[in-house]
Amino acid sequence: MKYLMTCLVFSVSSLLAHAGLPVAVDEALKSAGIPQENVAIYVQAVDANVPTLSLNTDKPMNPASVMKLVTTYAALEKLTPAYRWKTEVYRDGEVRHGVLHGNLIIKGYGDPHFQAQDFWRLLMRLQQLGIHSIQGNLIIDKTYFSVPPIEAPFDDEVWRAYHAKPSAFLVAGRKTSLQFEVVEGKVVVNQEFTLPEVNIISTLQVREGECGDWRGLMDYAVTPQKNSVQVRLKGTYSAQCETRYLELSLFNDEMYAFLTFKKLWSELGGKFKGKLAVQAMPENATKLFEQHSAPLGESIRDINKWSNNVMARQLLLTLAAEDNPWLATEAHGAEVIKQQLIQLQLPHDGLVIENGSGLSRIERIGAAQLGRMLVKAFHRPVMPELLASLPVLGLDGTAKNRLQDSLAIAQGHIKTGSINGVSAIAGYMLDLQHRRYAVVMLVNHPKASQARQAQDKLIEWVYQH
Repeated sequence: MKYLMTCLVFSVSSLLAHAGLPVAVDEALKSAGIPQENVAIYVQAVDANVPTLSLNTDKPMNPASVMKLVTTYAALEKLTPAYRWKTEVYRDGEVRHGVLHGNLIIKGYGDPHFQAQDFWRLLMRLQQLGIHSIQGNLIIDKTYFSVPPIEAPFDDEVWRAYHAKPSAFLVAGRKTSLQFEVVEGKVVVNQEFTLPEVNIISTLQVREGECGDWRGLMDYAVTPQKNSVQVRLKGTYSAQCETRYLELSLFNDEMYAFLTFKKLWSELGGKFKGKLAVQAMPENATKLFEQHSAPLGESIRDINKWSNNVMARQLLLTLAAEDNPWLATEAHGAEVIKQQLIQLQLPHDGLVIENGSGLSRIERIGAAQLGRMLVKAFHRPVMPELLASLPVLGLDGTAKNRLQDSLAIAQGHIKTGSINGVSAIAGYMLDLQHRRYAVVMLVNHPKASQARQAQDKLIEWVYQH
């Protein structure tokens, strides 16, 4: 009898997997003008052996930022959730009466979440060791990663923070975060972390009505100057928007780190009149201390919940460097991920990883590959960390504004992804019986941006299934 029941369950599941799309999903795709041949869907209960629903599942497709699931899951397996990055501090001169007669050296190891407050903590430690004045230069050693020096912009928004390139010593993703809010009838623009080298000139006017596409109703222009950068803002901003942010990347990684160092060191009362040097650490350097990051299990929350591209790229390079310090390239990081999938007996044919973030025109994965990986991950020890890193449907991250009026709100952890011509979702959903499903939907089509309703209908179908 048990054998017959097992066969019956398998047969029913197989029939469902080959059945047509749910009516609501099909109608939403037709309404958006997106043919089924441009869509891949995979739905499987985490306690099942076959999918409940599948469509074009073996067709390699561009996943956009959903690719971050592959990068972060492979990293959890390879490095463990407890993995921490280090940042080392050295000197190459003598310290006398609080003065370093030589250079301060910082050697980075790719910490993807090294923020201004982490830099402040590092410099405080330096002062606690008795150094209050630096007579030499600041040397930044970022040789741990092998990063291509030239990379074409992904799109025309060349100043946006998502264009930031990885670096072995990256401070705050080298982003300038502009904060917008209406105060006493005026639009006020501030830097979240103020650098005096950024000059903001705003002629933004308050408008009435809903927030809507607030970014589309303002323009910005960036003008690099000799020792600073000017940002001009014009257009309108609604008071109903409350607080919004525009993140720009106005300096390269070493200059942003240098400017942050000078600001923090001065605020701590330290003295420095030197310059910036980017080079390998001198052989005669003396190590002072090393500082460690938060564990990987915490860091991936920013990568997945907020779809942080440069952090995902930092992670891919970390995988490469930990496997082979002499081959810390994105290409080797991709090979490390594929080897990890092989060890987990997961399919990797057709998988194309360029930088691990999904900000790519050439990255590819099949819906079945991704769905099976999610099912496998759910039964692995790293499952709690992976699940907790995903946006909670309708509540936070990039899924905060999804399905807020639906009964499915808060019933899933869903990663989203979108670039021109691509819209994707992947993650986990509960149904009404509290059974959990891996859910993947990839759309590659010129009208992919209109696929959101179809994706939401799929999510609701799984919940009500």
